[in-house]
Order: sequence, then structure tokens, then C-alpha cells
Amino acid sequence: WLVNFQPLTAGGPFVMTITGDNTITFTNVLVGEVWLCSGQSNMAFQLNRATNAAVAIANAGDPELHFFQVPHITKDEIQTEVTGDWETSTPLTASNFSAVAYFFGRDLRKDLKVPVGLIDASVGGTPIRPWISWATMADDPELKEVITEYQAAVKAYDPAKAEAQYKLNLEKYEGDAKRAEAAGKDPIKKPTKEANPAVRNARPACLYNAMIAPLQPYALAGVIWYQGESDSSRGAQYQKLFPALIHSWRDAWHEGAFPFLFVQIAPYHETKPEIREAQLLVSQRVPNTAMAVITDVGEKMNIHPVQKEPVGQRLALAARALAYGEKIEYSGPVYAGMKVEGDHAVLSFTHRGGGLVAHGGELRGFTIAGSDGNFSSAKAKIVGDTVVVSALDAPHPTAIRYGWEKTPDINLFNQDGLPATPFRTDVPVQP
Repeated sequence: WLVNFQPLTAGGPFVMTITGDNTITFTNVLVGEVWLCSGQSNMAFQLNRATNAAVAIANAGDPELHFFQVPHITKDEIQTEVTGDWETSTPLTASNFSAVAYFFGRDLRKDLKVPVGLIDASVGGTPIRPWISWATMADDPELKEVITEYQAAVKAYDPAKAEAQYKLNLEKYEGDAKRAEAAGKDPIKKPTKEANPAVRNARPACLYNAMIAPLQPYALAGVIWYQGESDSSRGAQYQKLFPALIHSWRDAWHEGAFPFLFVQIAPYHETKPEIREAQLLVSQRVPNTAMAVITDVGEKMNIHPVQKEPVGQRLALAARALAYGEKIEYSGPVYAGMKVEGDHAVLSFTHRGGGLVAHGGELRGFTIAGSDGNFSSAKAKIVGDTVVVSALDAPHPTAIRYGWEKTPDINLFNQDGLPATPFRTDVPVQP
């Protein structure tokens, strides 16, 4: 059975009694803003592992902030129920909850002064495919290849062959690892055994079926999403899959285009810039979305950066602007256009806030290409609301790139303290 309420006044706690053949009474019921928090390991990353965790945990007692943890389950069929309980935010419950979600909810509580509920449905190490419904991919000619590839992989899987190949890979790894260590190079990844694709949590729709579909049609204020590390080598495909996820979730909830806020994944020594570009393009092409840029809190050798408070804070800024209509700056500078004037390029930006600034000295991270198409380091300076870029070996600029590296050293911000997203002008940016 299902009961739909008319909009209620925020507050609580309330008691709710349901009477039929029997009577069930719920206590400590709150009315307020509910957000779904989903993605992979950086969303699942617990508060007790974050920077300054002790202070955050000690101050986590808040009777009007509630958590719901969705169990980590995969299913090949759509589920209608999910087990679990709402918990009140205390030092104990917050400690084991998502750090990003906690800081996001904490800041919303401070600003909105109404109860906030956070539903954490996140699983580490997962690409975007398992979070999208099967029907969404099957009905789209461009996305159907995801299902076709999966079905072919299931058919082709041979356990004995997988075991033999793993042993060969392991032998090669041991030799390569010793040579890399002796040469002072970055450590290489240890190989893993190929898993049966039919049971992996990366198979199409399995997490949507078990962890997202059962939440519908629970009323949401919006979604925060932190994922992309497992798709870091599939930037072009992500440009198609991520909007498909957003549209399909919105369609499934029947609430219209609710705010969908997401994190641009942090710099990491194995993360290609194309995945951050894909996320930028989605933020520009899909209505009522916003992207939190965290280039300043990444860690070159750690795919799970421990500074989670800035991430939650920036998502909360976006929520305040998009979901609640506050007239605040919620994004760092975003490239908007380029004009060539003689031997230099003039770049314009949206989300300048109180103005463009360079943190820690002169601007860093800009490269320029001339008529030969080759990129080299460039000199960049802020002139009013623009950035002027030039280089002696590129007297006729044709393209500019900013932060176009796996772990960029960049420092363009606005005066609101929010970093600019990496970008390249040689790929069209659509509004």
C-alpha cells in the first residue's frame, strides 16, 4: 500500500499511526528535505576516515539530521523493497556514514533550519553502468552496446582460462614491479583475476535494480552524486551514460527535473582529463545540474582524497542555489569563450563571483597551441574579468587548455574561494 501526503510543514518529531487489520506506530518522524546520495567509493567514504574527523564526529549530534543506509545488494530484476532504518545523527551513527553526505547535510541544516534526511546508496569500485536501468540502455541505440558487450562477456567467460591468465599476469607483474622500484618509478598495479561478469557488481542495471528502484517514489529534494573514477578511461562514453542516468532517475521519480548535483572527480595519477571534461559537459548540457570542482583537494597517489568537508560544502552551496533559490555563487569559474587578439588569446568565464583570482602567485596550468596545433606552456594573467594567454612560440593562437593533465597544478579561482574547472577550447562547449 502507499499513502501520498499533501505538502506538510517542516518540523517534528511527530508520531505516525497506521491502522488496518493491525496498528503500527512510528515515532521520531521528521518532515523536511530528503536527498539521495549515491555513487562509488568517494561517496561511500566514511566520516571517520576524513580529515579532522574527530572534531566533526564530536559535533555530529543533531536530532533533526537523519541517515538511511541502503544495503549493498545487486539484483538482475527490479526490486520493490529495501531494508534498513532511519537513524538520528549522533557521533556514533555519523562516524560510519558517508563523509561527503554528512558535511552536505550538516551545511543544509545550518542554512535551511529544517530537518534533513540523507539516503546513502553508494558502492565502492562501481562504474556508472550498474546504476542505470536496463530499459534505459536497451531503448537507446547508442547505449545498447553496453548490454550487448555484457551479454557477450558472459557468454565468453571461461573460469579455467581466467585462472591461467591470472597466473601469467602475476608472474609478469612481479618482474615489472621490481624493475619499476629499482628505477624509482611510480608503483604499478597488481593484477586481479577476471571475475565472472554475470555476478560482478559492475554488470548493467544490477545496482539500480536493488538500491535505487526500491527507493521510488519516496519524495526527494534532489540527488548528490560522486562517481566516475571507475569510468576514467571512458570519457566519451560517459558523456552519453551520465545524462541517461540523470534523465532516467528523474523520469522514475515523477518529480520533474529535480536538482542533480555531482562532484567532478579529483586529480589522480591514473585519471585522464577526458573524464573531468565529460562531467563538465554534462553540467552544461543537462538542465538543473551543478558540478562541484575539487581540483584543490585531490591527492596524486590517492584515489580517495581525505579532505571531504570542502566537497560536501560545495555541494551544499549548489543545493542552496539550485534547489532553494538563494542568490549565491556556487561554482568556480567556467570557461565561456575565447577571442584571439593579435598574438594572445582572451578567455571569458561565467561564475566569476566577486572576480577572478590566482591563488599563490601567477596563474599556472595554461598551455597554448599555435597554427601547428602543438601545445606548449603559456603565460597567463588576469585582466579584469578575463584571462589573457600567450607564448612566444605561438604567435598565432588557435587553442588553449587549462589543467589538461592527470594531476594538474592549477590555481585559477574566483573570490568566493571556488576553483575553476579544467577545460580545453579545442572541443566545442555547448551552453
